Amino acid sequence: MIKKLLLASAATALLTGAASAADLPRRAAPPPVFTPVPVFTWTGAYFGINAGYAFDASSNNTNSFAVPFPYGNGTTAFFNQRNQEGFSGGGQVGYNFQFTPGSGIVVGIEADAQYLDFGRNRNNAFVVGPLAPGYYVTDPRGLSSLDFFGTVRGRIGYAFDRVLFYGTGGFAYGSGSADRSFGGFAGNDSFRTGYAVGGGIEYALPTDSFLNFFRSSAVTLKVEGLYVNLDRNTRNQGAFVINAANNFPVAYNTIGRRDDEFAVVRAGLNYKFGSY
Repeated sequence: MIKKLLLASAATALLTGAASAADLPRRAAPPPVFTPVPVFTWTGAYFGINAGYAFDASSNNTNSFAVPFPYGNGTTAFFNQRNQEGFSGGGQVGYNFQFTPGSGIVVGIEADAQYLDFGRNRNNAFVVGPLAPGYYVTDPRGLSSLDFFGTVRGRIGYAFDRVLFYGTGGFAYGSGSADRSFGGFAGNDSFRTGYAVGGGIEYALPTDSFLNFFRSSAVTLKVEGLYVNLDRNTRNQGAFVINAANNFPVAYNTIGRRDDEFAVVRAGLNYKFGSY
């Protein structure tokens, strides 16, 4: 009888414990972990390459030159500065700062150096009247003397995430070879300075782009247009009568001022380093 009472008490205790355990609250599951996606920013340094085409943007006015006696007799030479165009390519380095990651205002600075190929054609004259045998008339002004140019420009724009629209402007310089000197007299000043203005659009590819050879934080592609004006200081420069036998100038007359003005349309590839 006592044994039965003990077994019944033990069974009752077990059932009561199980019921109490079932009534206890269960341990809550841990909250899911979310990894934030980095917000793209244009802030950082970059370098890259570019290539495009350059076009003569000068006024191309026709100028005239009265050929002096004895090389001419009532002879007039007319010059129409021919349009010139050609390949342009080079590289650039710069730095951007974006005030608010994602979309926002972007400011920066960029320097570039460019090769130019405008050809080597002189602006020879159309002569009306007699010209002494063994002489010709030429105007050494023109873009064909330019071999390269460069700029140092500020940039300001607005970014819509990975797309950047910007304007740019600043200092420009250029130089050419001395292959158009006449008998040791330089027909073109070798170095000139001026300004450049323009704008463009730039797009940042994903970091894992196949173009990311340098493991940069972003690879960007851009299309840009620039207008470049280089002051050649040609107020006292003009046309020459040249002795064809020794390529030496024998007469000179001032025609007028002409700056080197050209436009460049180019595409570029940049590698950005720094912030994501």
